[in-house]
Amino acid sequence: MTSDDVSAEAALSRVFTEEWGRLVARQIRLTGDWDLAEESVQDAFALALERWPRDGIPRVPAAWLTTTARNRALDVLRRRQVEAVKLRQSAQLADHLQGGSLSTALEDDSGIVDDRLRLIFTCCHPALALDARIALTLRTLSGLTTTQIARAFLVSETTMAKRLTRAKSKIRNAGIPYRVPPAHLLPERTAGVMAVVYLMFNEGYAATEGDALIREGLCAEAIRLARVLAGLMPEEPEAEALLALMLLHHSRRDARTSPSGDIVTLEHQDRALWDRAAIKEAAAVLATRDHEVPPPGPYRLQAAIATCHATASNAAETDWARIARLYEQLHEIAPSPVIELNRAVAVAMAYGPAAGLALTDRLVADAVLEGYHLLPAVRADLLRRLGRIEEAHAAYQQALALTGTTAERRYLEGRLRETEGG
Repeated sequence: MTSDDVSAEAALSRVFTEEWGRLVARQIRLTGDWDLAEESVQDAFALALERWPRDGIPRVPAAWLTTTARNRALDVLRRRQVEAVKLRQSAQLADHLQGGSLSTALEDDSGIVDDRLRLIFTCCHPALALDARIALTLRTLSGLTTTQIARAFLVSETTMAKRLTRAKSKIRNAGIPYRVPPAHLLPERTAGVMAVVYLMFNEGYAATEGDALIREGLCAEAIRLARVLAGLMPEEPEAEALLALMLLHHSRRDARTSPSGDIVTLEHQDRALWDRAAIKEAAAVLATRDHEVPPPGPYRLQAAIATCHATASNAAETDWARIARLYEQLHEIAPSPVIELNRAVAVAMAYGPAAGLALTDRLVADAVLEGYHLLPAVRADLLRRLGRIEEAHAAYQQALALTGTTAERRYLEGRLRETEGG
C-alpha cells in the first residue's frame, strides 16, 4: 500500500465519521427512499476508495461525495422508469441538479432546515416503537453498523436487522413525513430524540468497534444537535440536562487516552487536560433549573454524577457515596442493568470492592448483561483489588473476548499480563 493509499483511506475515514449522517439525510430528503439513500452514499464511498488514491483527494471531499451519491441515486431512479412514482422523483431530482430546489417543496412549518435534525424527528415518530426509533436513527444518521447497534441494545445482529427493516417499512407504508414537527407535537417525540442523540454521543465517546476509543466528530455532532434541541424546547429541562451531561463527559476527551492511544482510567487522568470551558458551560446550563422543585429526570441525575467527577480536584476527593446515591435514584426512575453496573463501581469506590462485587455478581446471576464486556471487566477489577488474582485473570479473559476496540483490548491485555499465573 502506497502513502497515497494510506492518506486517501485516512481522509475517507475522517469524512465518513464527520459527514455520513449529513449525506444520508440529504439523500433521503432528495429521493424519499431510505434504502436508496443509504445505498447511493455507500456507493459514493466505495468509488472514492477506488479513485482518491489514484486521482488525489478532492479539495472538498464532502462535496465530491454529495455529487457522486446524488448522481448514483439519479441513475437508479432512471432505471426504475416503469414506476410512475419513481419517474416523478427522478424528474424532481433532475430539476434539482439543473439548478432547481427540491428542498423548497419539502420545507416544513418548523423553520428548521437541518436535514439531520429532520431525519431524527422522522425516525422518532410516535408510530414507531422507541427502540426502533433509536436504532434507525443511529443507522442512518451515525453510520453505525447493524452489529454496533445490536451491541448497544444487547440483542443479536439478526434481531436488530429485522427491527431496522420493519421501521423503514413503517415509515414508507404509513407515509410518515420527513420533517421537524410543529411545536405542539414536539413533546411526544422528546424522549426518543434525546435518547438518539445521547446514544450517538456514547458511540463517539466509547466506540464499540475500531482502532480508536473516541470518535470526536461524532461527539461534536451529538453536542451540536443537543444545542439545537435545547433551543427548540426551552421548557424541557431534560434537553438542557442532556447538553450539560455531554459537555461534562466530553470535557475529559484529551485525558482519556495516552499519546499512543492507550486508555487512561479516570483515577489516573491528568485533570489539567480537562476542558474547563466545557465544564463551566455545563454548570451554567444546569444552574438555569436549580430553582425548580420537580424531581430531576434521568439526564439531570446523570449530569449531577458527571458534575461530581468534574468538580473533584483529584480522584481521592471524588464524592463516591453521593455518586452511589445518585445512581440509586437513577435506577429507580429508569431501571437498567447498565446503570446498576455503574452503581456497583460507585459502591465499590465508596464502601470497598467486596460491596461492589456483590452487586456485579447479582447481575451475573440474573444474566441480564450477557455479551456486555464491561460486566466481566468490572468484576475482574474488583476481584483483583480483593486479591483474588486467578478469578480476576479469568474475568479479564472473558472481557477481552467480548470487547470490540483496539484500545480496550490493549488495556485488558495489560491487565491479563499483570494477573498472569496468580
